[in-house]
Amino acid sequence: MALYPLTVFFDGACPICDREIALMKRLDRRRQLKFCDFSTQEYDAASSGFATADLGAVIHARWADGSVITGVEVFRAMWEAVGLGVLARLSRLSLVEPLVLKAYAWFARNRMRLTGRSHACVEDACRSAVSSRHRR
Repeated sequence: MALYPLTVFFDGACPICDREIALMKRLDRRRQLKFCDFSTQEYDAASSGFATADLGAVIHARWADGSVITGVEVFRAMWEAVGLGVLARLSRLSLVEPLVLKAYAWFARNRMRLTGRSHACVEDACRSAVSSRHRR
């Protein structure tokens, strides 16, 4: 098993994503999770090893040992870290897992449209949107 802390790369410009991460931060009493908002000006793809476009396509996380997980596995790891392991276990049930995987794949493909952004993050497109949002 990989070791905590787990660093989760998320899109803070996505309202749904931002709310989910805010919940994880509140529930993370043991401080096993770290978070990196790749939509900010401070995000450095070179030092993180992840291109913004890749992170925008599907959620990524890196364990303390350097191994990487993506998609639903990131949520399962976060749930385990914050004491919601029952959700992770339920999501692995043979009848449930295919639905969870399909639902996340659909969300990942459509999150820009669902959150009122009709374009994908290209270069600094998301960063400029976030910068103006945070200045208000």
